[in-house]
Amino acid sequence: MSKTILVTGGAASGKSRWTVSYFAACDYVLYLCVTDKVDADTLHRIEYGNKQNFVEWDIRTGTDSNLAELVTDHKFVILDNLGAYVSKVIGDMCPNPDDMTTELKKSIEKKVIGDISDLYDEVMAIDGSMITITLETGFSVMPNNREQQNFREILGTVNQRIANMSNEVYLSASGIQFRIK
Repeated sequence: MSKTILVTGGAASGKSRWTVSYFAACDYVLYLCVTDKVDADTLHRIEYGNKQNFVEWDIRTGTDSNLAELVTDHKFVILDNLGAYVSKVIGDMCPNPDDMTTELKKSIEKKVIGDISDLYDEVMAIDGSMITITLETGFSVMPNNREQQNFREILGTVNQRIANMSNEVYLSASGIQFRIK
Protein backbone atom coordinates (compact mmCIF):
# COMPACT_ATOMS: atom_id res chain seq x y z
CA MET A 1 0.00 0.00 0.00
CA SER A 2 1.51 3.30 -1.03
CA LYS A 3 1.49 6.32 1.24
CA THR A 4 3.09 9.69 1.75
CA ILE A 5 4.32 10.79 5.15
CA LEU A 6 5.52 14.17 6.39
CA VAL A 7 7.65 14.26 9.53
CA THR A 8 8.19 17.68 11.07
CA GLY A 9 9.91 18.99 14.17
CA GLY A 10 12.64 21.22 15.45
CA ALA A 11 16.35 20.88 14.78
CA ALA A 12 17.85 17.70 16.25
CA SER A 13 14.41 16.42 17.28
CA GLY A 14 14.86 12.90 15.88
CA LYS A 15 13.17 13.32 12.48
CA SER A 16 15.94 11.74 10.40
CA ARG A 17 16.60 8.98 12.95
CA TRP A 18 12.94 7.99 12.93
CA THR A 19 12.68 8.15 9.14
CA VAL A 20 15.76 6.00 8.57
CA SER A 21 14.45 3.48 11.10
CA TYR A 22 11.04 3.43 9.39
CA PHE A 23 12.54 2.08 6.15
CA ALA A 24 15.55 0.28 7.72
CA ALA A 25 14.58 -3.21 6.51
CA CYS A 26 13.55 -2.03 3.03
CA ASP A 27 15.81 -2.61 0.06
CA TYR A 28 16.63 -0.06 -2.61
CA VAL A 29 15.39 3.00 -0.75
CA LEU A 30 16.07 6.26 -2.60
CA TYR A 31 17.47 8.72 -0.07
CA LEU A 32 17.40 12.22 -1.53
CA CYS A 33 19.61 14.56 0.48
CA VAL A 34 19.20 18.16 -0.61
CA THR A 35 22.50 19.24 0.93
CA ASP A 36 25.87 18.19 -0.46
CA LYS A 37 26.55 15.77 2.38
CA VAL A 38 24.44 13.40 4.48
CA ASP A 39 24.70 14.15 8.21
CA ALA A 40 27.31 11.81 9.74
CA ASP A 41 24.91 10.32 12.33
CA THR A 42 22.24 9.72 9.68
CA LEU A 43 24.74 8.15 7.29
CA HIS A 44 25.98 5.87 10.09
CA ARG A 45 22.39 4.78 10.81
CA ILE A 46 21.78 4.06 7.13
CA GLU A 47 25.00 2.07 6.77
CA TYR A 48 24.34 0.13 9.98
CA GLY A 49 20.74 -0.65 8.95
CA ASN A 50 21.86 -1.73 5.48
CA LYS A 51 24.45 -4.09 6.96
CA GLN A 52 22.08 -5.52 9.60
CA ASN A 53 19.20 -6.04 7.17
CA PHE A 54 21.23 -7.05 4.10
CA VAL A 55 19.78 -4.22 2.05
CA GLU A 56 21.28 -1.44 -0.02
CA TRP A 57 20.05 2.12 -0.36
CA ASP A 58 20.55 4.54 -3.22
CA ILE A 59 21.82 7.76 -1.62
CA ARG A 60 21.82 10.93 -3.72
CA THR A 61 23.28 14.17 -2.36
CA GLY A 62 22.98 17.69 -3.69
CA THR A 63 19.53 16.98 -5.12
CA ASP A 64 18.01 20.36 -5.77
CA SER A 65 16.06 20.10 -9.00
CA ASN A 66 14.00 17.63 -11.00
CA LEU A 67 13.38 15.50 -7.92
CA ALA A 68 10.67 13.41 -9.58
CA GLU A 69 13.08 12.38 -12.35
CA LEU A 70 15.32 10.70 -9.76
CA VAL A 71 12.65 8.14 -8.90
CA THR A 72 13.00 5.13 -11.16
CA ASP A 73 11.85 1.83 -9.71
CA HIS A 74 12.42 2.82 -6.07
CA LYS A 75 9.47 1.69 -3.94
CA PHE A 76 10.61 3.77 -0.97
CA VAL A 77 11.79 7.38 -1.08
CA ILE A 78 13.04 9.77 1.59
CA LEU A 79 13.41 13.51 0.95
CA ASP A 80 15.78 15.04 3.48
CA ASN A 81 14.91 17.86 3.89
CA LEU A 82 12.20 20.21 2.71
CA GLY A 83 13.65 23.21 4.56
CA ALA A 84 16.94 22.89 2.70
CA TYR A 85 15.04 22.50 -0.58
CA VAL A 86 13.03 25.67 0.09
CA SER A 87 16.26 27.50 0.91
CA LYS A 88 17.82 26.44 -2.40
CA VAL A 89 14.76 27.47 -4.39
CA ILE A 90 14.71 30.85 -2.64
CA GLY A 91 18.40 31.29 -3.47
CA ASP A 92 17.80 30.41 -7.11
CA MET A 93 14.70 32.56 -7.58
CA CYS A 94 15.64 35.50 -5.33
CA PRO A 95 19.36 35.74 -4.59
CA ASN A 96 18.91 39.16 -2.96
CA PRO A 97 16.51 39.09 0.05
CA ASP A 98 15.77 42.79 -0.49
CA ASP A 99 14.17 41.91 -3.83
CA MET A 100 11.58 39.56 -2.26
CA THR A 101 8.01 40.56 -3.01
CA THR A 102 4.69 38.97 -2.08
CA GLU A 103 4.31 37.79 -5.68
CA LEU A 104 7.78 36.22 -5.65
CA LYS A 105 7.03 34.45 -2.35
CA LYS A 106 3.90 32.98 -3.93
CA SER A 107 5.92 31.88 -6.98
CA ILE A 108 8.51 30.18 -4.79
CA GLU A 109 5.80 28.44 -2.76
CA LYS A 110 4.07 27.31 -5.96
CA LYS A 111 7.31 25.91 -7.40
CA VAL A 112 8.24 23.99 -4.26
CA ILE A 113 4.72 22.61 -3.75
CA GLY A 114 4.58 21.64 -7.44
CA ASP A 115 7.96 19.90 -7.25
CA ILE A 116 6.95 17.92 -4.15
CA SER A 117 3.57 17.12 -5.67
CA ASP A 118 5.31 15.80 -8.80
CA LEU A 119 7.61 13.71 -6.60
CA TYR A 120 4.62 12.32 -4.67
CA ASP A 121 2.85 11.53 -7.97
CA GLU A 122 5.91 9.70 -9.31
CA VAL A 123 6.20 7.58 -6.15
CA MET A 124 2.44 6.85 -6.15
CA ALA A 125 2.56 5.82 -9.83
CA ILE A 126 4.85 2.91 -8.91
CA ASP A 127 2.82 2.13 -5.76
CA GLY A 128 5.67 3.29 -3.54
CA SER A 129 5.86 5.11 -0.23
CA MET A 130 7.63 8.34 0.61
CA ILE A 131 8.66 10.27 3.70
CA THR A 132 9.43 13.98 3.53
CA ILE A 133 11.42 15.46 6.40
CA THR A 134 10.90 19.13 7.21
CA LEU A 135 11.73 21.72 9.82
CA GLU A 136 8.82 22.97 11.90
CA THR A 137 8.70 26.76 11.84
CA GLY A 138 5.72 27.20 14.13
CA PHE A 139 7.66 27.04 17.41
CA SER A 140 10.20 29.73 16.67
CA VAL A 141 10.18 33.41 17.43
CA MET A 142 9.81 35.88 14.58
CA PRO A 143 13.33 36.57 13.30
CA ASN A 144 14.32 40.19 12.78
CA ASN A 145 16.43 39.33 9.73
CA ARG A 146 14.48 39.79 6.47
CA GLU A 147 16.02 36.75 4.79
CA GLN A 148 15.07 34.51 7.74
CA GLN A 149 11.57 36.01 7.84
CA ASN A 150 11.07 35.19 4.15
CA PHE A 151 12.35 31.64 4.66
CA ARG A 152 10.11 31.10 7.69
CA GLU A 153 6.99 32.38 5.92
CA ILE A 154 7.61 30.38 2.75
CA LEU A 155 8.51 27.14 4.55
CA GLY A 156 5.54 27.55 6.88
CA THR A 157 3.15 27.81 3.95
CA VAL A 158 4.83 24.92 2.10
CA ASN A 159 4.72 22.73 5.22
CA GLN A 160 0.98 23.33 5.58
CA ARG A 161 0.28 22.37 1.97
CA ILE A 162 2.51 19.28 2.04
CA ALA A 163 0.93 18.19 5.35
CA ASN A 164 -2.51 18.48 3.75
CA MET A 165 -1.33 16.40 0.76
CA SER A 166 0.27 13.69 2.93
CA ASN A 167 -1.51 10.58 4.15
CA GLU A 168 0.19 10.77 7.54
CA VAL A 169 1.97 13.53 9.48
CA TYR A 170 4.24 13.06 12.48
CA LEU A 171 5.59 15.65 14.89
CA SER A 172 9.02 14.82 16.29
CA ALA A 173 9.95 16.23 19.70
CA SER A 174 12.85 15.11 21.90
CA GLY A 175 13.27 11.93 19.87
CA ILE A 176 9.62 10.92 20.19
CA GLN A 177 7.29 10.95 17.20
CA PHE A 178 3.62 11.79 17.62
CA ARG A 179 1.19 10.99 14.83
CA ILE A 180 -0.90 14.12 14.29
CA LYS A 181 -2.64 13.10 11.07
